[in-house]
Amino acid sequence: MKNRLPVLAGVFATGCLLASAALHAQSAPAPTAKAAAPAKPYTASKMPWGDPDISGVWTSDAAIGIPMQRPDQFGGRAELNEEEYAAKLKRDAQTRERAENAIGSFRNDNAWLVKSFRQTSLIIDPPDGKMPAVTPEADKRRATRDQGTFGGGPFDKTEDFTMYDRCITRGIVGSVLPVVYGNGNRIIQAPGQVVISYEMVHDTRVIYTDGRPHLGKGVRQLLGDSRGHWEGNTLVVETTNLTDKTSIGLNGNGLRHSEDMVMTERFTRVGADEIRYEITINDPKTYVKPFTISLPLMSPPGYQLLPYECHEGDYAVKNALSAERAEDRALEEDAKKGIIRARKPVTQDNVNAPVTARPNGGE
Repeated sequence: MKNRLPVLAGVFATGCLLASAALHAQSAPAPTAKAAAPAKPYTASKMPWGDPDISGVWTSDAAIGIPMQRPDQFGGRAELNEEEYAAKLKRDAQTRERAENAIGSFRNDNAWLVKSFRQTSLIIDPPDGKMPAVTPEADKRRATRDQGTFGGGPFDKTEDFTMYDRCITRGIVGSVLPVVYGNGNRIIQAPGQVVISYEMVHDTRVIYTDGRPHLGKGVRQLLGDSRGHWEGNTLVVETTNLTDKTSIGLNGNGLRHSEDMVMTERFTRVGADEIRYEITINDPKTYVKPFTISLPLMSPPGYQLLPYECHEGDYAVKNALSAERAEDRALEEDAKKGIIRARKPVTQDNVNAPVTARPNGGE
């Protein structure tokens, strides 16, 4: 067993990160990166009541390094060629080795990158692998709050932060996409139900598969209302009744979707340790056309979902607000000295950004 040794990184290394990342260290034996053998047909086992078995503890870490949108260099190709795939195998092995042997620094989930894939982008539809353009209506509702403490502020109230900053939710998509840590998903099945728990921000969804209808349109929830059914060995889940408070980017950051968005997920177990996960986003008020994200969920030996005590050590909101008020005072004091400068943003991505000063109002 190897333990992660997290360190404070920047001014917003919250207790959320420390609680989950420090514990998430039960590491499987280091795998050897090899080209994938020809896929053999996989027959999913059945639960006692007859539904396909997709239960287990899964991670999206194997999708680390696959870009969301397809880089132009691939010319629209959905998969890497042999030369590109060989290079990726080498990169992934190096990434995993660094994570497994890190000492005295933050050990992230790259150690669980146990299998390499040929995908050139997580977006598989449209065929070019690009995110569709946003609608003019959606463009008008862009706001600094969409990025929270990953943006430049300003922060004057709690509503200026994302649901992720506030330890409330990352939304459905943001809870699955791979980030630096906390990429676990636990799936539990019962007759007429599939329950999914996400490691980070400890969200849990109950998906009914017994044929009951969706909730009435007057009921809105951050994770929406999910109803599932089986198509062969694939669980298909439709989610409606969402709010307009969440987004679909990494960690749930980015332009907020509309409350009319409908998401369709597909879970297909393609191996004893692998599920192929797809989610189609259909939100005509935000995107000019639907798009589909696809990624593998792996279940490496020894992988566990760990507690995520987010609120217990979360100082991001408090510190960001207090830092903004300190910057207000600093700007006033500098102005009295004849120094006119740009506001220094409170952001996790730019905590060391230089401040450009113009003494006495000069250039």
